[in-house]
Amino acid sequence: MLQEILTRHIEFIYPDQDASRLVAQFCAAFDLAPDTAMPRNKGGTRAVPSWSEDDSFLITYGDTILSDDCRPLQNTLAFLNGHLKNTVSGVHILPFFPFTSDDGFAVSDYDTVRPDLGDWDDIGAIGKGYRLMSDVVINHASAGHRWFQQFLEDKPPGRDFIKTAAPDEDISQVTRPRPSPLLYAHETEAGEKWVWCTFGPDQIDLDFSNPDLLCEFIRLLRFYIDKGVRVFRLDAVGFLWKQSGTNCLHLQETHEIVKLMRTLIDHLDDNIWLITETNVPAHENLEYFGNSNEAHLIYNFALPPLLVHALLTGRSSYLRRWMMSTAPTPDGCTMFNFSASHDGIGLRPVEGLLPPEEISRMSETVQGFGGRLTMRSYGDRQVPYEMNTTLFSALRGTVNGPDAHQIDRFLASQTIMMSLEGIPAFYVQSFLASENDEARATATGRNRSLNRTQWRMEDIDAQLAADDTPMAQVFSEMRRRVAIRKKQKAFHPDATQFTLHIKSGMFGFWRLSLDRRQSLFVVTNMTDDMKILSLRDMNLYADTQWVDLLSGTPVHPDDEELELAPYQTVWITNRSG
Repeated sequence: MLQEILTRHIEFIYPDQDASRLVAQFCAAFDLAPDTAMPRNKGGTRAVPSWSEDDSFLITYGDTILSDDCRPLQNTLAFLNGHLKNTVSGVHILPFFPFTSDDGFAVSDYDTVRPDLGDWDDIGAIGKGYRLMSDVVINHASAGHRWFQQFLEDKPPGRDFIKTAAPDEDISQVTRPRPSPLLYAHETEAGEKWVWCTFGPDQIDLDFSNPDLLCEFIRLLRFYIDKGVRVFRLDAVGFLWKQSGTNCLHLQETHEIVKLMRTLIDHLDDNIWLITETNVPAHENLEYFGNSNEAHLIYNFALPPLLVHALLTGRSSYLRRWMMSTAPTPDGCTMFNFSASHDGIGLRPVEGLLPPEEISRMSETVQGFGGRLTMRSYGDRQVPYEMNTTLFSALRGTVNGPDAHQIDRFLASQTIMMSLEGIPAFYVQSFLASENDEARATATGRNRSLNRTQWRMEDIDAQLAADDTPMAQVFSEMRRRVAIRKKQKAFHPDATQFTLHIKSGMFGFWRLSLDRRQSLFVVTNMTDDMKILSLRDMNLYADTQWVDLLSGTPVHPDDEELELAPYQTVWITNRSG
């Protein structure tokens, strides 16, 4: 029963509070009765998330696509319906709330849609046709949010919602993603207070030691569900709980709050997913699955930098080693695979996976292709945090310089990503083969703007209509490959995956459908040279017809070898969808 599970969560997070009062408060905020039972399948087992090989996501800002006659959110829906209707099943619209900085991640009002984007009806229209993901920017709010203004005026509820610290408090171990100071002094009606700002002075950290604040976010979750949201992305959730003398990252209370939210969501008779955004080393990221009782999905943050490294160097050993060492996902959980996002390509996730000299070699190559490098504070020094670039620009060449294989190399990255265990997500700039936007980055003064081009709808339509543009070539081939992927049971998010041991310069793995009827071998040539794939390295059993789904070419096991062109991927299967 919901009441019993919530009580356990609350007693852990808030041991000095009246648990029964908070249970009633949280249930009222989420519009669930305390005696609600967990939904069950027909067989009486606990209901699990419903996803399949048909699922994939588009990631986009609400104002990436502009026109003169429609609101940006209407343009987003038109782009989805006009170009991706039968390609993606879901869409992550990055923060669409009023904000003051960080391209939406300093939210000044959680309850409204930015008027320049559209309104809740526009959000609802997208949610009717696609599984809609929304950010819950939960760690911090804008300095322009009413809570912070109330804090300055010493008025409820905001005065108790803002995280503060004493100047002599031990914050020496706090993990920092930014080089800015952690604490900022503010004069309030109650005197001077030092405000905690993990991400900068305009992003004010919230104090979840106050259960009323957690209740407010529980209310917001229910409000968003009623507006059509079906996936919640908990932004920067790892920083949620602070305790002096610790690194203030992934504390037990943070995990328990995620579990509490999962409990509420799982008691709804609906298919709602929770995804945590934790751009940290891979082993820390995996902790957010919990015991199948925290996030339904986690971002596969190690994948983008490892993919880029392998394709720039032609060496897949680090990518292969990481994949072999990754534990299977728990029941009811899966990975959210991506190769590019609105942010840069994070380097923290490959700490311990790539040697420092390989990270330097990769970042220097990307910078040579017009990318930039963002740093973070680590003790008293600055260390690399992320590479800022579009993925298309990052793959302009190899460590030896630019070459003529950019499109093939880029398509290889997308094909590997969409083949892996989990649900694939495509950043809109990847679909559009966007190059680094130097003009936008110069205008905003922010490195991440390189990867945040705004497009006119008519320009997209014109480029897609012209067969010889990189955008048209990439877009068409990506859609074709996704269409093939959607028909393969072996690409179900939960289908078995094993890494292949094949020759240097290639990367491969095997997928096996849940019913064990379809075997599918994914192999990519990671180099700019032709490679020979030994079919004896794979279990292509005899008396079976095998085919490469991407080329339509039959594959005969007794041929023993198969030629792979530079950056070519093959999907060799015994059973075509």
